[in-house]
Amino acid sequence: MKFGRKIIIWLIIGATFYLLLGYHFIFVGGNVKFLKKSSLTLNYTFFSVRGKSNESILAIDELRKDGIGDLLVEAGNMTEEEKERLMARFEYRGN
Repeated sequence: MKFGRKIIIWLIIGATFYLLLGYHFIFVGGNVKFLKKSSLTLNYTFFSVRGKSNESILAIDELRKDGIGDLLVEAGNMTEEEKERLMARFEYRGN
């Protein structure tokens, strides 16, 4: 029994770590949205949009490439037109 419990605990720890490496947890208002990362990393694992402009959020390469613009549109924080305009600006800059 004790060996089985240890395996279960290690599996839970491993799954939790993988979840942290594989997803951004984006705090939008009072909600938490999940955004799949394009690569396993701990960068921007927890991110709040509170007090940040849409431009400053989309200026973060990792979040922009992983699709935070779509998440912000879905949450009602920006329009599709604003997202397209900002995305075009960052693509033009080469970021």
